[in-house]
Formats: sequence, structure tokens, C-alpha cells
Amino acid sequence: CRQKETAKSDNPLLNEFDTPFGVPPFDLIKAAHFKPAYLKAFEEQKETIRKIITNTAEPTFDNVIKELEYSGELLTKVSRIFGSLNSANTNDSLQAISLDMAPLSSKHRDDINLNDTLFQKVKSVYDNMEKFDLTEEEKKVLDDTYKGFVRSGALLSAEDKDKLRAINGELSTLSVRFGQNLLAETNGFTLVIDNENDLSGLPEGVRAQAAAAAKAKGMEGKWLFTLQAPSYFPFMTYADNRDLREKMFRGYMMRGNNGNERDNNQIIADIVRLRVEKARLLGYTSHADYVLERNMSKEPERVLEFLAQIWAAALPVAKAEAEAQQAMIDRDGGNFKLQPWDWFYYTEKIRKEKYDISDEEVRPYFEVNNVTQGMFHVANRLYGLEFSERTDIPRYHPDVRAFEVTRDKKHVGILMIDYHPRASKRGGAWCSALRGQKLDEDGKFITPLVSMVTNFTPPSGDTPSLLTSDEASTLFHEFGHALHSLLSNTVYSSGVSRDFVELPSQIMEHWVLEPEVLRVYAKHYQTGEVIPDALIEKLEKAGKFNTGFTTVEYLAASSLDMEYHSLTEPVGVNVGEFEKAAM
Repeated sequence: CRQKETAKSDNPLLNEFDTPFGVPPFDLIKAAHFKPAYLKAFEEQKETIRKIITNTAEPTFDNVIKELEYSGELLTKVSRIFGSLNSANTNDSLQAISLDMAPLSSKHRDDINLNDTLFQKVKSVYDNMEKFDLTEEEKKVLDDTYKGFVRSGALLSAEDKDKLRAINGELSTLSVRFGQNLLAETNGFTLVIDNENDLSGLPEGVRAQAAAAAKAKGMEGKWLFTLQAPSYFPFMTYADNRDLREKMFRGYMMRGNNGNERDNNQIIADIVRLRVEKARLLGYTSHADYVLERNMSKEPERVLEFLAQIWAAALPVAKAEAEAQQAMIDRDGGNFKLQPWDWFYYTEKIRKEKYDISDEEVRPYFEVNNVTQGMFHVANRLYGLEFSERTDIPRYHPDVRAFEVTRDKKHVGILMIDYHPRASKRGGAWCSALRGQKLDEDGKFITPLVSMVTNFTPPSGDTPSLLTSDEASTLFHEFGHALHSLLSNTVYSSGVSRDFVELPSQIMEHWVLEPEVLRVYAKHYQTGEVIPDALIEKLEKAGKFNTGFTTVEYLAASSLDMEYHSLTEPVGVNVGEFEKAAM
């Protein structure tokens, strides 16, 4: 933290971490430590702010902007650790703390961003930028800081600042509640099968996973399916029982929309309304205008134009895919119209028929440790990085693996990978930094601590974790984000423009199915056989299969997002009716 502790605290979050590479001592950190650490961090940053605003010297980059940049080190440290745990290994205590701290954190940010004395000092430095002989990075930090204050309400009247504070406080709590409801709804749905006939079509590996899940819940002899990705998507892809596919589909799609205590409809409506109120208060036509101002597209119209161009190209392809599925249904004697819960099932059938390939044929060559070594191989070839697993590094869950990253035998950073789903982890895949790279106040290079989190098929019995080609692509994608953090070399931790964030990940995922790379890592988990050239060729031919659907699905979600956030009046919306009309 910024102010070095003179005596060791009983709260490990307030101490320097006496661990390899300064990794948080997760075994010592308890939920009860977080709130006191947050409050201490708030006070430390407030004290620095007080010093900045009471300094009678002429405002300069060093005594204003640099001081601001380093003012929240303890807060960043605590919030990054808490955020990582709360998203990947949460519990009731952490969720309660999240709800408790959200409005306090919002107030703390507003106390800084809406402090007029502080803003006038920032503005003075910004207005006199040319006289300070700044580096390009310092110019970016100054520009981001000044515009960040303006976009956070620094130019508002006192009355409007109070309105903004209220909006920000409410939004902070709503977003936490939304995520907690979604996790609870995901964990709250299960499909238990006790008749083996209902497993028809499901591969043996999927059945084994479901049997193991049932046994873990005290239901030995049955099969348990959940809404977590490694359970849901194989069921929807292979299960012959159409009624059960519909049940799973509705369980997945209706999360947060069941009229119970975890319903998110009103939360969504409130978030949309408050975002419009905030945007209008800050002088913008809509929330979309507010967000896009600092992004490449600049305005909603350009986004909509871009989406429309892709939509025009993708929709005919998606419709042709739907027609092919309906033709297969009719050919097989199915007396029904294609429904959403049929899509993955018939997509897989057509893929098998058209390209003679299926995910189950590929999985044995995509054992998770081999895929991991494959992405390490690419990073070594491209960037000269080496990855060594370290068992002496603290981890927040036994499933997490930790690697020291080096280049030319010099330490670069630490990479943690958390592969498999659990009830304490939210869905999806993401990459974050428990500690970002930067220079400290003394000019010492601080190396990053990066975490990759996914929800891949776990091992079962004697079968290790075997990935689909899509899951392997996801791993490479998140690794691109990790490399971005690991190879960062900046003085400050202000970050890059939002439009750039996905570039390293997009580049990295393009390597996953390159034949040269596949021959390095894609080895049969039982025989060690390198993936045959014939299978590589099938993967290449099937690479664009179903992309009409996946593109239109993504575009529909993007368009709906734009519909919500292009609203210009803070009206209450009925989510179901709004989405139906928008679509």
C-alpha cells in the first residue's frame, strides 16, 4: 500500500505479502478482513487527496496527476483481490460484503470525482499541458484524468451533483444484485434423470459426468444435469429427448425471469432508466452517446450502421441453416417446426452428415493440459516466454494452477488458470489482473499477477478434462488477454483504449487450429497419437459451419443492447414487451 505499515497488522490485506512473488496469501485472507481493509484504503486515498488540494504550490503533473495516480494503491490491491474471489470462488459472506461495499465504493469515487477544488487543479494542469514537457504516456494519463472528471460530473451544479451521487449509488447496488441473482438462478436449476432411456443420444463421457454429479449430490444411480456450460451445451447438442431439451432450454433462458425473489426484470428496468437519467444529467442524449464518446465509433448511428452491414450478410446464411435443419426434421419424419431447443441438436447432426466430424471425435485430442501447453508453445515462439508450474504459490482454490512466466530467465509475472465450473463461480470466461504491471513511486518495476478463469468440462473418473475445439479457442482467447497484461511495460496503470482490449485475444485465438500448432498439442489423451491430417482437414472445412447462427445471435444481442441504451427518456420499461418490440 502507499503508506508503508510500521507494524504488522492482524489483517493480511494491510501487510506486504510475504509470499513468492507477492501473491496474496489466500489461506490467511478471510471474508471478515475485506470491509476493514476497504475502509482503511478509503481513508488512505482521502488523505492523499487532502494533501493534493491543500498544496499551495502551482499545480503540476507531478503534484496533482501523478499523486492521483498513486493515491489508490491499497484500494486497488484490496478491490482486485476481492473482485477475483467474489467472481470465481464466492460465498454468502463475500456476496453480503459486495452488496455492503457497493454504495460505499460509489460514494468514495464520487467524493473524489465531484471535488471541485481537486478538479480545478486537474484542469489547471490540463490547460497548461504544453509547459510541462510530458511524455506521450503522461499526456494520455492527463487526458484520461481530465476527461474522466468531466464525464464523472465535475462540471455539474451542486444540486445536479447530488442527483448524480444518488444515481451512482443505486446503480452500484443494482449491478451487484443482478449478478448474484443470475448465479443463484444458474445454481438453482437441475435436471435429474432416473430413466436410462432418457439418456439416448448422449455420449458416454457426458453420461459419466452426469452420473458423477448426481453421486456428489447423494443421488447415486441417477444422472444430474445443470445449467453450467459443460453440462448444458452437450445435453442440448446430443440428447434425443426433445421434451427434456426444451426443459433445459427454458431453464437456461428463463434465469432471472421466473417471478421469484431472484427475478431480474425490475433490476434491468431500473438500470436502463438510471443510465438514461445519468446520461441526460451529464449532457448526453442517451447512455449510448455517453459510452461511445470515448470509443472509436463515437456515436450510436455508426454502431447501428456497422451492425446492419453484418446483419445483411449473416441473416441469409442463418436462414439457410434453419431451412437445412427443418429439411432434416421433415426427412426424418419429425412432425414439428424447428424450435430454439432443436438448434444445437440438428446443427450437430448436419455437421456430422456434411463434414463427417463431431465434437466427440475431436475431444480426445484436446486434453486441457495439452491445449495449455500448446498455447504456451505459441507464446514461446512469438514472444520468447517460458512457463513453469509452481506449486509453492498460494491459490484461492485447489483447482487453480499457477505458472511463473519468464523470458531470458528473467521473471515476467505469474499466471493463474482456473479451468472448471463450480457453484461458487459465475459463468463464462474472463481474464483479470490480481496485480497490474507498473512502476511504483520509487521507479521499481512491478510485475503482474494475472488470472484466467473458464468453465470447461471437468475430469471424471479416469477421463481427464477434454475440450471441444470451441473451448480450446476460448482458452487461447483468454490467454491473449493474459499476454496483454503479462507483457505490459508502462509507468502508470491507466490502461489502454477500450477499443484495443480485444485485439490481443482475437489475434491469439487464430492460432488454435493452425495445423502447425495442432500438431504440437493435439494428441490423443490415451494413445499419444498426434491428431491425424484427415481430422485437421475436416476441422478446417467445418470451420465456418453454423457461423450464420452464431453471428446473428450475437448481432441480435448487440442490437437489443443498443435499443435499450439509445433510449432518450428515463421511462420505465416492461422488459418482456420491450425486447419483443425491439426484436
